[in-house]
Amino acid sequence: MPNRLGQLRSLLPAFLQSRPGQRPYLQLLFPGAIATVIMLGTSYLGVWQPLELLSYNQLLRARNVVRPQSWDERVVVIAIDERSLKEYGRYPWSRDRYSKLLQVLDASQPAVVGFDILFTETSAQDAAFAETMQFSGNVVLAIAADRQGQALDVVPELAQVSAQGHVYNAEDADGISRRQWLSLGPVPSLGGQMFQLYRQNLQHTTTIDPKVQSTLAPVPPAPTAAMIWLNWLGAIATVPTYSFVDVAEGRVDPQFFQNKLVLVGLTATGFDPLQTPFDQLPPVGGVYLHATVLDNLLQQRWLRPTPWWANWLSVLALGLLTSWALTHQTLNQRLVTIAGLVVVWWLGALCLLSFTYRWPLIAVPIGTVLLTATGIQLREQHEKQQLMELFAQHVAPETAQLLWRRKAEIFQNGALQPQELVATILFMDIRGFTSISEKLAPNELLVWVNRYLASMTECIMEHGGVIDKYIGDAIMAVFGVPFVHTTPEAIRQDAIQAIAASLAMYDRLQALNAEFAAEAKPLITFGIGVHTGLVVAGSVGGSGRLSYSVLGDAVNVAARLEAMNKNITTHNPYNLLITDETRAYIHPPYQTKPVSTLQLRGRVQPTGVYAVIGKMPDIDSDT
Repeated sequence: MPNRLGQLRSLLPAFLQSRPGQRPYLQLLFPGAIATVIMLGTSYLGVWQPLELLSYNQLLRARNVVRPQSWDERVVVIAIDERSLKEYGRYPWSRDRYSKLLQVLDASQPAVVGFDILFTETSAQDAAFAETMQFSGNVVLAIAADRQGQALDVVPELAQVSAQGHVYNAEDADGISRRQWLSLGPVPSLGGQMFQLYRQNLQHTTTIDPKVQSTLAPVPPAPTAAMIWLNWLGAIATVPTYSFVDVAEGRVDPQFFQNKLVLVGLTATGFDPLQTPFDQLPPVGGVYLHATVLDNLLQQRWLRPTPWWANWLSVLALGLLTSWALTHQTLNQRLVTIAGLVVVWWLGALCLLSFTYRWPLIAVPIGTVLLTATGIQLREQHEKQQLMELFAQHVAPETAQLLWRRKAEIFQNGALQPQELVATILFMDIRGFTSISEKLAPNELLVWVNRYLASMTECIMEHGGVIDKYIGDAIMAVFGVPFVHTTPEAIRQDAIQAIAASLAMYDRLQALNAEFAAEAKPLITFGIGVHTGLVVAGSVGGSGRLSYSVLGDAVNVAARLEAMNKNITTHNPYNLLITDETRAYIHPPYQTKPVSTLQLRGRVQPTGVYAVIGKMPDIDSDT
């Protein structure tokens, strides 16, 4: 039968067998590097964009818990709400309503007034409305496009006395508005146009009261990018909002609008719905999109995604760090490390967004950590499966698990390392096998001997032994490998387990012979030789095939003891012979009897040979 334990070196790649701490760094970092390439590649294709957008929502919500934000006080909304519709009637209204609103606002001198309302159809009040806007000199009107992308132009009479800005809402697939185009070709957005008009008015004002001027916040430059990511500051309920009807009817102090950027738009349910990370069900009015744009421009706090090169470097570093860290850890340690890396990255991203308005990747880095961990776990599972399949046929399952847990002690640099140790060697052979084999057909012989070897192997493995090799009908087993036992007590336990396995094999053989007798098959008699001594264990063979085995005089002594059973039958009930070295370890608990001597090469004194009689009684009666 093939020595499957010896196939370990050829079955497993060198880097799987090598000690993790001593593997080349490239092999340690390989799972992280592969995970990084996969995650960045799929990210480039947009696979993770939905999760990144979801992280946008969560980051903003978390930011508002740890570092709440306040809306810029210069931005005010005048809402066409349910109460206004109830008092003024069904929408759309005649344009004299807006003329009246502008006349009321003129008394408070707002900086800019923007209408998030489309005026694309002519009406009888256009002339009056245009005159009022011209008098104000600071009005911005909305322009949009129809479903076919054709521009819906403002009525020319109104367009001549106002600035215009588009109100295109670039909402994402989930319906949430996260960005705004500051310009679509030559057309600025409504919020962007109001911001530019505000800056121009302040710059061209030459006669401002110093006291008033000192109260005005400085106006920063406009961003050069055509699109910005919106920094939603919280629920829309916190934006200063006044009902249209209250302002138009003079119920609101005009001073509230002095030097403010005023947005007029629909907020009544069913009109121009807008979803934000904070307001989704129910949605809010689209006018708050432009209020957010204004706030972000005034405070220069729109979100800036981290550059692609920073994303790549950070994800690569995180993947390599994860790969290196997890390779050395147990499963529980890995779970703690993975959770720690995810939390640290999340908190770092939260701090970055809260204090610098930088929006880093979330899904891709966290996915890299998880994919790296999965890769390492799958690699080790494959490694463990191959090792367990290999060892399971030679050692007990508990021993196989122990080998896996302590594999770093026996594997290094792709091979089973040579170890000098004291072990107990067991040789067992069938008496008269040649004559028996002549009486059975080859198929019958193979089945018969395999039943015997399987039963004996189970006994050896159940007692912690390792099957070194099968030599025809003979078995060589070792107790005390592959881990070095250095203490006398550990070596003694190996010897005791070898004797226990031998007696168990004798008992199992009696039951097996009873089965053979019932089947008219040949009965089996065996001989066992056991010796404890110094051996060298490791990989033996050439580059094409290696075998894990033990070498040394101790092996030869055990083989010679097994052969002596043919001549020593008196006082040898179990056909089990041991040397005085082994007897020193197993007495007690086993009772022995001297039966012969053995002259070993290099020794002046002969070695005593003992037969194992059985377990000792409570009082030592060995003779």
